[in-house]
Amino acid sequence: MTKDERVLITGCGGMLGKAVYEKAVEKYGKESVVATDIDLNEEWLSLLDVRDTAKYEEAFQKYKPTIVIHLAALTDLEYCEQNINDAWATNGLGAENAAMLSRKYDALLVYISTAGIFDGEKDEYADFDTPNPLSYYAKSKYHGETFVEKHLSKYYVFRAGWMMGGGIKKDKKFINKIYKQIKGGAKELFVVDDKLGTPTYTVDFASSMMKVIDSGYYGLYNQVCDGSCSRLDVAEEFVKLLDLQDKIKVTKVTSDYFKTEYFAPRPASEKLINVKLTMRGINYMRDWRVCLKDYSEEFKKDFYGTI
Repeated sequence: MTKDERVLITGCGGMLGKAVYEKAVEKYGKESVVATDIDLNEEWLSLLDVRDTAKYEEAFQKYKPTIVIHLAALTDLEYCEQNINDAWATNGLGAENAAMLSRKYDALLVYISTAGIFDGEKDEYADFDTPNPLSYYAKSKYHGETFVEKHLSKYYVFRAGWMMGGGIKKDKKFINKIYKQIKGGAKELFVVDDKLGTPTYTVDFASSMMKVIDSGYYGLYNQVCDGSCSRLDVAEEFVKLLDLQDKIKVTKVTSDYFKTEYFAPRPASEKLINVKLTMRGINYMRDWRVCLKDYSEEFKKDFYGTI
């Protein structure tokens, strides 16, 4: 891949979007990258609803992308369980549109999938294991995977694990939820130890993705940080990185503790291993603890700047 590429990124206003946009601009040049979303929360974003097939095609005709990075997705599991049609329209139809238009206009498609497509019956999952999604979020994301694989020969599918990144402004996942409790004055955090996974730092994910795209080894890849853990492990490490281990107690609970708030079905284990990336010598992901240390710096500045 060269600087002559033209890159269209969808769903770029979310927690992964900033890292992907910055890495794409660094690699291909700002004038060659068009970042879109339905939520225009950055000045560098343009409006595009991937559910609208005609508008999506207009974007292809206008920008003439050679690479499409399809980040657009609904990732709130509870929302997807309660808004099934919206989940299918965004995660399912949106991915179909990306694949069909990439084929029609001969663009390379990069699709982001999730560890959540597995049922958790095994302890860990390699790239070759057969998914069995439990939630509507997972089902709709897996549909995107299978559609891309079936209809394209020139594509990359990258499966992420427990995403962390985007910072205080955009992180909608575990780290920021924990931080908001801490910032709100909580002296005790209740965290589950019966959910296992592999954290995935957005900065590493975006950087690695760009390098793998360069390899020309098309296909589907697990792409998560090295090492696995429980939610409890992550919370304890984060509290320690904020130098608050003597001030905040992290209490172990089971998932039943949150069964009202988090009612969508979740696998007991979402642990992925980067088998194919490692075997091909293109696994650039660092250990999750190293990544969390980097990421926590932003929260430390925010937290201690308020005291």
